[in-house]
Amino acid sequence: MKYETLKHEFVTHFPDQPEPGVLYISIEYKSVSHLCCCGCGEEVVTPLSPADWQITYDGRSISLSPSIGSWTLRCRSHYVITRGRVREAGQWTDEQIVAGRRRDRLATERQHGTQTQLGETMPKAVQKPRSWFAKLVDWLFGR
Repeated sequence: MKYETLKHEFVTHFPDQPEPGVLYISIEYKSVSHLCCCGCGEEVVTPLSPADWQITYDGRSISLSPSIGSWTLRCRSHYVITRGRVREAGQWTDEQIVAGRRRDRLATERQHGTQTQLGETMPKAVQKPRSWFAKLVDWLFGR
């Protein structure tokens, strides 16, 4: 990682030209922004909510969890920010990224009360087989 530490700034609005090595926190917009810690120059914005990321401010430094996975950026950086320090985390495979996005979507749906049915999100191999009775009910009622 190019940046091993980040200073933080609480802001109302994110700057048009963010500075490298600075973590911008907007409580009003419930989000955090910074330039990717690998040094690629891409902006990383993380929404704050119980289903997304959370910040911890100890009076001196910021921790952001869970980890930052920049899967949509060319660099695909993955790192953890703890007490203002940046620690590189392992790269994820495409399958891990898909599973992580599925988990994130389900967490967001649970938070907003719009959870999809299990069968719509789980691969067929993990779905519980439907009983003959359930199939009969579906057939009788045209489901």
